[in-house]
Amino acid sequence: MIPLKVLLGRRGVPGITILLIAANFAVFVHELSLDPHGLEAFFLKFGLVPARYSLALAGHHVPLMSLVLPMFSSMFIHGGWLHILGNMWFLWVFGGAVEDALGSGSYMFFYLLCGLAGGVTQTLSSWGSTIPTIGASGAISGVMGAYLILYPRSKVLTLVPLLFFFVFWRLPAILMIGYWFLIQFVSGIASLGAPEAGGTAFWAHVGGFLLGALIAVPVRKRIAWYPT
Repeated sequence: MIPLKVLLGRRGVPGITILLIAANFAVFVHELSLDPHGLEAFFLKFGLVPARYSLALAGHHVPLMSLVLPMFSSMFIHGGWLHILGNMWFLWVFGGAVEDALGSGSYMFFYLLCGLAGGVTQTLSSWGSTIPTIGASGAISGVMGAYLILYPRSKVLTLVPLLFFFVFWRLPAILMIGYWFLIQFVSGIASLGAPEAGGTAFWAHVGGFLLGALIAVPVRKRIAWYPT
């Protein structure tokens, strides 16, 4: 299922969401300028490599900056056009309404915090792996988790594959996002035990989503407007 639009009015321009999308694309343009060896080095330097943390805890010397910086820089790195376009589309669809609810400053902090939670969860699930985790999906999953709590009954215009056809459905957010999260969780369970397999960082999705939903619980009680 591909969300196309949330059927929910916005109170203002989602400035931080636009800024985050622009920052991700700026980093991606830099990636496109690198040759294959340079790109690999870029991923290893700024991506989140679980093996660094297992080595540090085992007593090996690992520079502090290489442990702290990737927790944040990895959120702005993507592995290809499909990766960045998919992530940025989901951020655009759901980010504006969450930014409205939290306020711009809090939303930026919330986004980074959910990305951090996603990174930590993925690192723990693939402990010792030398494959760098990259992408904004942990943070964006947090945005989706918050949206689900804030506007569970709002409708999401969704493109749904049905056999050989595609249909447009207005699905309740609790159904569309709930189904998406279930797929991430089940896929994450299936990926356990294969830390070097690579692929989608399902546990980053799960960790970011759960923290985003948790943060949104007290916020929902303060919202003075709800979708009809």
